[in-house]
Formats: sequence, C-alpha cells, structure tokens
Amino acid sequence: MNAAHATPTTATTTTRSSYPRVWMITGASRGIGARIAEAALAQGDAVIATSRNTASVAQRLGAHDALLPLALDVTDEAQAQAAVQSALAHFGRIDVLVNNAGYGLLGAVEESTADEVRRLYETNVFGLLHVTRAVLPTMRARRVGHVINISSLGGVQSSAGFGLYCSTKFAVEGITEALHAELAPLSIHATVVEPGYFRTEFLDTASLVVSPRVLDDYAASAGAVREAARRINRNQPGDPVRLAQAVMQLVASPTPPLRLPLGTDTLQTIADKHAFVAQETAQWRAVAASTDFPSNAPEQGQS
Repeated sequence: MNAAHATPTTATTTTRSSYPRVWMITGASRGIGARIAEAALAQGDAVIATSRNTASVAQRLGAHDALLPLALDVTDEAQAQAAVQSALAHFGRIDVLVNNAGYGLLGAVEESTADEVRRLYETNVFGLLHVTRAVLPTMRARRVGHVINISSLGGVQSSAGFGLYCSTKFAVEGITEALHAELAPLSIHATVVEPGYFRTEFLDTASLVVSPRVLDDYAASAGAVREAARRINRNQPGDPVRLAQAVMQLVASPTPPLRLPLGTDTLQTIADKHAFVAQETAQWRAVAASTDFPSNAPEQGQS
C-alpha cells in the first residue's frame, strides 16, 4: 500500500494524538523554517519538515520520533498533495501550517528577466497556494488549525532593488488577508508574519538570486541596494531564535493577529509607511473625492 494512503493502526493513532500540536513547515532545512522547526520540537510538538532535499533536513534537525522529513518542491502541486497525505498517514492531523519556502530576487525591475520573475512567483506565491490548498481540507474537516504565511518587511513596503521580491510578498499579504476573513467562521486562524532583517542565510546565494543584468542608470538606487545587501549579510539585527519563540507565542494565543511584524526595523517601516500614506492622502484628498458622482445629480444615462 502507498504510504501516503496507509491507514494508521490504533496504537500509532494514540501515539500521534499525544503531541500537543503537529506542524507542517515548508523550507525547513535552513533559515527561519529550521528555527521554527527546532522550537516546535523543543516544546514537544511534532513537525513535518519539508524541503527539496530531505537529507538537508536530517542534517539540520537530526533524528526525532516527532520529526517527519518530506521531500517537497512547492512548485509541484501534485507533490504538495502527496506530502500532505503522507503527513496525515504518519501523524493523523496537521494543526499548524507554516508557508516559509521562498527566496529573494535582487535587481531593478527592468534588470530582471521574465524567466527570473516567473520562477520567483512559482515558488513564493503559487507554491504557497499549492500547499495551502492541500492542507485546508483537513483543517476544515476538524474546524481547527492555523495557517502562518511568512511575508517580510518587504510585504509592508517595497524598495528599489527588491521590487519584484517585494511584489510576491505583497501577494502573500493579500492572500492571507482574504484567508483570515474566509477561515475565521470555521475557527481556523490565518496570520501573515512580517520579519525584518534577521541573521539567517537569506542573503546567501542559496536563498537569494541576483539578477546578472546591471544597468548603470540604476547605480544610485538598485545598485546601492546590491552593495548594501553584501555588507549586511550575516550582520542583520534580528535574532532568528527569538523570532521562532515569537511564532510559538503566536500559535499559543487564543486570539492570534492577522499580521505579526517582527523586528524593530519592521516596526519602523510600518510607522514610516503609515505616515507617508497619511501625508500623501491628505495632499491629494480633494482630487480623490472629486471623482464621485455629484450627490444630487442623476447618473450619466439617466433622465
């Protein structure tokens, strides 16, 4: 019988139900995903840790009865469905989904090629949707669960050099906001986590694609960001261990938020963004309000 469709025995079902929570974490072999997996295991939860290469998961997280490493390329919807079925056959349930798999693209919007952008969206957006759609039926059946989508400071405010990466995180923000509204009546939570710069491998070549095309006209904008990324790598202000503990607190809360910004840099970005939007909206309020139909005049085409 295919392991993905195996029926658990009574004994194993009892063992599986003994875990306080069962997590499924994508991109769990390094970075934020690995830190969250470590924290969940440390507090006695079970973890389905997915990665394109399960050997990298075992190397990072070790061997645990509560750990199930699974190979998963999130861009393959059939693999996502199969991974969820294998997870359910092994642990019986999924309580928390952490959509963490993703990578960055550094380069000006014009510098990036269509293929680079397409691959980025396939992982960061469509991959997240593949896994979410695979997990939600079991959460809906049980009327319990928490979907956590890892966004970024770049999901709050875009920037030169990271515009296309930020656009994928803007998509994640919008998807999560809709999920929050759709799932709340079913007693399922959805939260988008917005980390700032944390000291992980994100700016390494394994997690960041740098567009090879360089246009001199963008030297002062996207070019400056390329240089800054090299300087800040491995010197980011955020502590990934503390980030993982914050996610543990998030999941333990009976009333988790729609958004959880993490890091003082993200908090400052949110404050700056809100101030900018408020100032610009006030400046253009008269023009914005002038586009409604006059309140007492008939609409065009009516007599």
